[in-house]
Amino acid sequence: MARRRLTPLSKLLIVVAIVGGLFFGFTWLKNNGYINGGGDNGGSGGSTDGTNVNKPRNNKNDDSDVIDIGVVTWGGYAAGQYWNKGFDANTQSNFYKDYGFKVQFHVLDDFVASRDAFKADQVDLLWATIDAFPTESGLLPGNPQVVFQADWSRGGDAIVTRRGIKNVSDLKGKKIAVGELSPSHSFLIWLLDAGNLKTSDVELVKLASAIDAAAAFKAGEVDAAVVWSPDDQDCVESVPGSRVLQSTKNASNIIADVFYAKKDYIKNNETKLQQLYEGWMRGAAALNTDPAKKQEAAAILADGLNVSEEYALNAINNVRLATHGDNLNFFGMNPDYKGVTGEKLYSKMKSAYISEGYKDDTQKAPNWRLIANKNIVNGVDLSGQGHQAEGGKKFTEATNADKTKEAVSSKAVRISFPTGSYTLSENAKYIIDGEFTDLAKMFSNARVRVEGNTDNVGSRSSNQALSLKRAKSVADYLIQEHGMDKNRFIIVGNGPDKPVPGCESNATDDCKAKNRRTDFQLVED
Repeated sequence: MARRRLTPLSKLLIVVAIVGGLFFGFTWLKNNGYINGGGDNGGSGGSTDGTNVNKPRNNKNDDSDVIDIGVVTWGGYAAGQYWNKGFDANTQSNFYKDYGFKVQFHVLDDFVASRDAFKADQVDLLWATIDAFPTESGLLPGNPQVVFQADWSRGGDAIVTRRGIKNVSDLKGKKIAVGELSPSHSFLIWLLDAGNLKTSDVELVKLASAIDAAAAFKAGEVDAAVVWSPDDQDCVESVPGSRVLQSTKNASNIIADVFYAKKDYIKNNETKLQQLYEGWMRGAAALNTDPAKKQEAAAILADGLNVSEEYALNAINNVRLATHGDNLNFFGMNPDYKGVTGEKLYSKMKSAYISEGYKDDTQKAPNWRLIANKNIVNGVDLSGQGHQAEGGKKFTEATNADKTKEAVSSKAVRISFPTGSYTLSENAKYIIDGEFTDLAKMFSNARVRVEGNTDNVGSRSSNQALSLKRAKSVADYLIQEHGMDKNRFIIVGNGPDKPVPGCESNATDDCKAKNRRTDFQLVED
């Protein structure tokens, strides 16, 4: 039987059908994560056509199973990137394997561009620090809400100073470069307050970022600058005689990275966000407890951020990756927690930035109850050592050498005691809480030296003994009421030996009142 031969047109149609089938099959595989540019190795890599894989997509509907997250070059997001096996959406991700959705991290180091991406729905979640969030939370569309905390800065932010500036009081009248309305700005406000200074006591050089601040310092344009790590060490190496005056290693509870999303997005994706949070926290527990996994995360960050593994590892080590327990504390869901909460930071910095003159933007900031969404954290149940909250630093007992050790900052607080008494009144406790307690909690890794002082009425020996008892009563209050480690405190009684400059003779009632004070000093451990 003769076989039927294909005509040239038939052959052409068959070729077209095969090529079309291969094209659409390839496209389906790529869009569903089975093919990833030049090959899926678990890192961010790059696409074969040379495009930037971390650029926000113009069309958010091209894959409804992807959560797009905007981040910056920072070690505090390592837990999520580690759990995702890279920066790109991929099927090897633990988020995909455990929960069925993909995650794409977009590196958006330009602040304005990142906010524009959020406004345009090109990212679903975006980073912020809760201290600076009041300056923008009332300006963003979609009634954004904070869904979880990613980290605390622990050395990632620092202030570098030129030769001769040894403590915070030495900054008075000096030029300080700072990234305006950034975490650096918040850090500087707190640091100056710890030294009895305000931003009006210094000359602020307001710049776009901490990177610009570091450049200004190295160029000799300013006396000090608030910078990021590792720029702090680069500044010290570049400017002879300079030093790191203070960093978030001591100021450990000021800068907290969080993620926020639009209210409707949270409402429509609550379960998915709870799963994202759960996986992220599992990643944090792994990195906090296993150095080998932290090294794996450093390799992922090195690839995704285009930095060295050494840089990436240092970046991770300069933060506290927040656990589920930390998030319960941050959102005020642990009634026994006496440390710094998100509400305390947000509310305190809202008032601070209004006082700094940023009224138009900051006054629009909603209160904490409206911007904090507790449902994501509260909807997850994680237990075990890796998920526990961070414990406070354990100090060794203070020594005699600590009594004269140089202080980073000193804050005088006038506390009134009845004559001859060392019992704190309720009003005295109110003053301590208003003027120092928050500082002690924000700088939780620094020792606190409490120095009691008196006027010259009475004998020197009796005044010295009384001032020591008064200083101890202040420390006892902070230990008992606020749960601070008793070994953290250095108790000193100066009696009349350290009068306020200009009041050495105690000639007036005003001078005597100024000399009857308690000094709180932050001392590096």
